[in-house]
Amino acid sequence: MKKDFILPDIGEGIVECELVEWLVKEGDAIVEDQPVCDVMTDKALVQIPAVFNGVVSKLYYAKGDIAKVHAPLFEMTLADEVQTPVSASAPVAASATASGLVVEDFLLPDIGEGIVECEVVDWLVKEGDIIAEDQAVCDVMTDKALVQIPAKYAGKVVKLYTAKGDIAKVHAPLFAIERMVEGAATTPVAAVVPPVASASHANKPELMAAVVANNGKAVASPAVRRLARELSIDLTQVPGSGAKGRVYKEDVQKFASGTDAPVCTAAKTAVTPVTTASTTSAVASAGRRVEPIKGIKAAMARQMAESVATIPHFTYCEEIDLTELIALRLSLKDGLAKQGVKLTMMPFFMKAMSLALTEFPILNSQVNADCSEITYFDDHNIGIAVDSKVGLLVPNIKGCQAKSIVEIANDLTKLTDMAREGRVSPADLKGGTITISNIGAIGGTVATPIINKPEVAIVALGKVQQLPRFDSQGQVVARSIMQISWSGDHRVIDGGTIARFTNLWKKYLEEPSAMLVAMR
Repeated sequence: MKKDFILPDIGEGIVECELVEWLVKEGDAIVEDQPVCDVMTDKALVQIPAVFNGVVSKLYYAKGDIAKVHAPLFEMTLADEVQTPVSASAPVAASATASGLVVEDFLLPDIGEGIVECEVVDWLVKEGDIIAEDQAVCDVMTDKALVQIPAKYAGKVVKLYTAKGDIAKVHAPLFAIERMVEGAATTPVAAVVPPVASASHANKPELMAAVVANNGKAVASPAVRRLARELSIDLTQVPGSGAKGRVYKEDVQKFASGTDAPVCTAAKTAVTPVTTASTTSAVASAGRRVEPIKGIKAAMARQMAESVATIPHFTYCEEIDLTELIALRLSLKDGLAKQGVKLTMMPFFMKAMSLALTEFPILNSQVNADCSEITYFDDHNIGIAVDSKVGLLVPNIKGCQAKSIVEIANDLTKLTDMAREGRVSPADLKGGTITISNIGAIGGTVATPIINKPEVAIVALGKVQQLPRFDSQGQVVARSIMQISWSGDHRVIDGGTIARFTNLWKKYLEEPSAMLVAMR
């Protein structure tokens, strides 16, 4: 069976290294712990040892290339798989391997800049399922969005490595897949035990006590071996939770603390439902309930706390008479609906804001961390806060200054629909320059919104109310009134600036004809 060797952790905080020298070549037979290459980090020259006996099939990097930690380094054919005679207990698996089937790990790909881990929200497949290329296999939650992970190849899901609710690491194995590989029929037949068999052995005592791999040596990465040396622990005495008894850092730490060490992979699979329930569910006792804050909610908590702590907020409130604009929208709504356009009030607010930003670019700017520089943006990327099922999301519509009201309406419909499902793309969440929060859609009239750092302003829209107002003849009439509440960064925006900006924005909204004339 061919298997990728994953470049292990080679130092705290190190995510990549330079491949200085290969000590083996394709076709070489290697043994466990034999050095296969020298890599250079920003701290030291490190020698990478093999973790299994076998034959090197393919080197993924050339000398001088940059290799990523937790990414495949080379491919090898495992010696124990090649040399083991075909077992009568596994004729189907052996036949499948002879006909070109291989089992390999699917590595969790990059899912966003700077994201190193995510929570598995839901598995969309189960072990034994046949999947197609690009079929969605699971939903994962980062601190920015809900992301759907597609399959890279067609095949059969052999094993799910991460339970629902657990944290998965980027570039680490997410699940194992059995797939057809062109030319794999020449690979010697291997006696592969079906995945069901390993689950059925989960209760055997020898699996619970499995602590060593080939030739009585512990299977572990250099980083884990270093940790064991620092703690004066014999790795051969540590029960490994990985495949074939592989020892991870967590195993060493649990062994050092004297707590129950995890069982090997098969046993771990068998008890997953129990451990998941105990670790991911809320803790309830004595009339109270405690649950973890994670994913987007945790990211929002950090973002809001940092914004309040570092930005001096000030609030400015005003009311806008939307009577004429509401009438205009109603006159256009049905005709545009026949063209598939959902016209709400928000596209008018966004276009009017973009026109006002042209006159007051300070509101479409950002400052650096120590407020020594200010950057002005030509594009008006207006964000809209959305109350989604996974928490607060703020996707933004790019380049509103160059779009018509209809184009903004189409983009808005698409973005809000995706955001409410938590499936907005990371690109749509980046690059915002100013934000609108439509709290009035739920209720409320005034607010003190928190600035979406590093932006410098945010406005909250209250609900529309029918209120009495005096007309030009002094008569009391019913008007559609909305209260708006601005929060500004007082380091760069003063009260006069935001008042003048709001007056212009208000004019465009109260007099739609003025907005029409201002459009380019």
